[in-house]
Amino acid sequence: MTVARTYSGRTLVMITVLALVAAACGGGATASPATSAEPSTPTTSEPPSTEPVVVCELAYYTGSFAPYGPALTNDVRFPIEEVINLDPPLGRSWELVSEDIGDDHEGEAAKICIEQHNAEIVVSIAHQYRTYREYMMEWWQENDSPLGPSVHGGAIPGNLGGKAAEPIFRAQGLDEALGTYGSLYAFEKGFQKIVIFATQVEGFQLAADAAEEAAGILGLEVLDRIDVQPTQPSYRAEAQKIADLKPDAVIVQAGSTESAAIIKGAAEAGLSLNWIGETGWAEAEFIGTLGTEPIASQKGIGFPSFAPNKSTPAWDFFQPLWDAQADKAYDATGQYAFSTYDLMVQTALAVEAGGSYKASDWAPAMFEVGEGGEVCYTYADCLALIRDGKDIDYEGVTGPGLYTDGGVNAVTPAFIPFTTDGKTGEPVLLNAAKGLEILEQIVTKATCDPADPPNECEW
Repeated sequence: MTVARTYSGRTLVMITVLALVAAACGGGATASPATSAEPSTPTTSEPPSTEPVVVCELAYYTGSFAPYGPALTNDVRFPIEEVINLDPPLGRSWELVSEDIGDDHEGEAAKICIEQHNAEIVVSIAHQYRTYREYMMEWWQENDSPLGPSVHGGAIPGNLGGKAAEPIFRAQGLDEALGTYGSLYAFEKGFQKIVIFATQVEGFQLAADAAEEAAGILGLEVLDRIDVQPTQPSYRAEAQKIADLKPDAVIVQAGSTESAAIIKGAAEAGLSLNWIGETGWAEAEFIGTLGTEPIASQKGIGFPSFAPNKSTPAWDFFQPLWDAQADKAYDATGQYAFSTYDLMVQTALAVEAGGSYKASDWAPAMFEVGEGGEVCYTYADCLALIRDGKDIDYEGVTGPGLYTDGGVNAVTPAFIPFTTDGKTGEPVLLNAAKGLEILEQIVTKATCDPADPPNECEW
């Protein structure tokens, strides 16, 4: 189904963003993800299920991302319990369970979600996807399930996903984009000499690689690339090395604990620098570990990410509801808060629009509910329109509900600074077209031969 749409109110930059990202993901100019031929499960005459839908989150309770775990689970819980379950799609409420993935058992957790919990939605296929992709591809082929909305799938190449055969839809773009935007911010601020510090975690390494390549394209001098193991007891030696190099800025791709440790070490060495981090710094754990004292002693601390759209009814609905929580880890501008909310809301709307929890119905519906119908901003309003037989165009807090052919959401890049009280300041918008021009040159693409088994898809 193709519906004419008007782009009034959309910026030319957003259109450019989508075109460039789609090209990076290998999408052809005439390809339509909503109409691609996909495997489907034959329909049956069985009555629809009324049992709760198990939503299984691949969670971070141990390992490098353990400090984020409870907050990230709340990000998924919030839209389910506070919004979706008030009137669930197809009349089936959602039940959230979480399986810890640690640093090295995402595949095992995914299998538990599917085989033991019978999950129809698996949230956040992520960094370790390559280790169990063959299993997932075979399961999707045989079962047309589960649905795969992902908050943390940025390490997966952008040309994988977005279709029934591989129904992964990412909320926050690619990890490489964050590394690219770190260098772009440094360039736009006039910094000339940088150091890149990264822990040896796949997503961080991917972003650090992108930052290094982008720096070269932009003409920045990379004085050193420092790669370290996560969760070391100390990073004093690395902090002293950075102090000796005297860079204009340091791009950091590491977890909250490691990031805070390296900044503290540099401050203790008498260094005052610009620190450009990663999205996880939005979590309370980062400032909780760093404290506010080092912020005042440094030239700047912040992270490239993307900004919420505060000018729409989507924000007017979301912000007070989110901030009313007693145990939230961050305010409504936290990137994981609003991007997870939008992803889960759009997932639910696509289920209703597609008429089932089959991947072959849901994947094309994810595109359809975000482009080409009557604009709506909240789950309840959009759901009512769908049930009234109308096509919708969901506009969320993240922005338009648009995805590339590979299932990567469109976001507006920004740099988020910290103020001296430890709170985030006003976002500094970055040149999206320039960033994606660079990203197109360096983005990782999976090389897949359709005749080969899924495990031979390399990246």
